[in-house]
Amino acid sequence: MPRYEYRCRTCGDTFELNRPMAESAAPAACPAGHDDTVKLLSTVAVGGTASSPAAAPAPRAGGGGGGGGCCGGGCCG
Repeated sequence: MPRYEYRCRTCGDTFELNRPMAESAAPAACPAGHDDTVKLLSTVAVGGTASSPAAAPAPRAGGGGGGGGCCGGGCCG
């Protein structure tokens, strides 16, 4: 179940609620009982490394395995 973050406009408290996505826009009272709250936009950080062969860059058109052009792959002017 998703977790949503809210802020109370009355007391300034920030709190989180677990609720279904269908209820994400429903009013939420703060723990102090105030009803004037606003849902905050949360950011999600995802970290890690890829270790599968699918993470390797795709071969370039033209192939040849020689770097793909002048200067090792970039086009120098």
